[in-house]
Amino acid sequence: MSELKIEKIDVFKVDLPYRGGVYRLSGGREYRSFDATIVRITTQNGLEGWGESTPFGSTYIASHALGVRAGIAEIAPGLIGLDPRRVDRINDAMDQALVGHLHAKTALDVACWDLFGKSVGLPVCELLGGRTDVEMPVISSIYMGDPDDMRRRVAEHRQLGYIAHSVKIGDEPAVDAARIAASLADKRPGEFFIVDANGGMTVETALRMLRLLPAGLDFVLEAPCATWRECMSLRRRTDVPIIFDELATDDAAIAQLLGDDAAEGIGLKISKNGGLTRGRRHRDISVAAGYTVSVQETTGSDIAFAAIVHLGQTVPEKNLRCVLECRDIVAIKTADGDFAVRDGRVTAPAAPGLGITPRLEVLGEPVASYF
Repeated sequence: MSELKIEKIDVFKVDLPYRGGVYRLSGGREYRSFDATIVRITTQNGLEGWGESTPFGSTYIASHALGVRAGIAEIAPGLIGLDPRRVDRINDAMDQALVGHLHAKTALDVACWDLFGKSVGLPVCELLGGRTDVEMPVISSIYMGDPDDMRRRVAEHRQLGYIAHSVKIGDEPAVDAARIAASLADKRPGEFFIVDANGGMTVETALRMLRLLPAGLDFVLEAPCATWRECMSLRRRTDVPIIFDELATDDAAIAQLLGDDAAEGIGLKISKNGGLTRGRRHRDISVAAGYTVSVQETTGSDIAFAAIVHLGQTVPEKNLRCVLECRDIVAIKTADGDFAVRDGRVTAPAAPGLGITPRLEVLGEPVASYF
């Protein structure tokens, strides 16, 4: 294997306005735009790799955009001179430079995988274990609002070909029950619904809401409560399938999830879980446990979507539920690539690496460089 060394790391800041104006989550949280951090890693022979980390504001999980760039400032100098293809060793070096802060490590990790693929002429999904033949369903993101309006937005996405939908709740039980019933009112065979509270319910409000629902609604409940104890308490009292998201972050959390038999699956958001190297490990643990996996991101643009698609393309069909079409959330396009969604499904491109070409005129000049 010929020598390959990281020579320079550039950091870009891009504001990504929310396409729908205001995105609403439980607890009164509102988001109008997202602060993206995009990195370019350049090797001594001029090869470039790209990665992205875009937190969902600063009130979704313990991450925020300023922290991403501050974390990269701590980590990046220690990566200069290392081989980006040795992704586990890159992650060792990042962990030695900075404890935790997985959101800061994600863009660097993903850029290394992009470089790895380009250096050997293979798509990232082949390096992550090999592509499946699955045409992966993309999932919509239906923010919390008036029940009739949520039903309308589900219908709009259905018309665009979506067969999976993530419906946001986390309010007064009767209102949440109405939101779920309205969103699922026109459910068609083969459609998959995640009802996502983003940790916004207590055990009491969750139980009251579930009792108010019409019988026979087919959905999984994601991230119902904010704490592990509350989610476990709810799990003992309901037969509704539960998916962990905000609480399923690092290796220890995934291991505890299995040990406690706490859920039926995970929402694997790449930047929340620390990048593709750790995401690959969490995928393998989940598949071994028989869990279902939705491969997603906190949010992000085209570069983040490319990473989602490549990791999702390696999940066995029986375990894969959907991948998040995060590009649908934001109003700016940061890169081009062969990631067309057809009839609500997407597959990974055959191009080397992530298969994306960044739009440099959108990224602008770097806000920081390390060499």
